[in-house]
Amino acid sequence: MADETAGEKASIVVFSGDMDKVMGAFIIANGAAAFDMDVTMFFSFWGLKAIQKGNFTGKSFFGRMLGLMNRGGAEHIGPSKFNFGGIGRWMFKTMMKKQNVIPLPDLIMKAQEQGVTFIACEMSMNVMEIGKEDLIDGVQIGGVGSYIAEASDSNFSLFI
Repeated sequence: MADETAGEKASIVVFSGDMDKVMGAFIIANGAAAFDMDVTMFFSFWGLKAIQKGNFTGKSFFGRMLGLMNRGGAEHIGPSKFNFGGIGRWMFKTMMKKQNVIPLPDLIMKAQEQGVTFIACEMSMNVMEIGKEDLIDGVQIGGVGSYIAEASDSNFSLFI
C-alpha cells in the first residue's frame, strides 16, 4: 500500500501560549510529520513562548515588564485554565507524567528531529522585544508572507 500522505503539507499557526493548546499543536505536528508530511509551524505573539529559551526578554521598560510577566520557554508555559500561579502547571505535568504523556520540551525536540519547520513571526518578535538569541536553535524568522507561502500549498492549515 502506497503512502498516501507522501509529498503532502501541513501548516499550523501557533498563536496561543497556553500549555494545553501548544501541546495540541505539537502533537498534531509530530503526527503529520510521522506520516511523512512536510510540516511548518508559524509562531506568533503568545505562541512565541513555546520556542523561547526561557530567559527574560525585552530592552525597553515595557519590553522588560512584558518579558517578566510573560516569561517564555516550554517549562514556564501554564494551562489555559486552572493555572493558579503555577500550581496548575505543576499539577498537569504530574498528571501527564503519571499517564506517560510526552512532556512539551520532548514534543518540541521530536518535531525538530522529524524536520518540522519552525518560523517565528518577525513582527510579533519586534513588538514583544524578543530577539533571535532568545529563541531555541533552528527557528527561522519570517513574516506573514512566509506563512502564507506555506499555507497556500498545504493540504490543511490550523490556527491554534
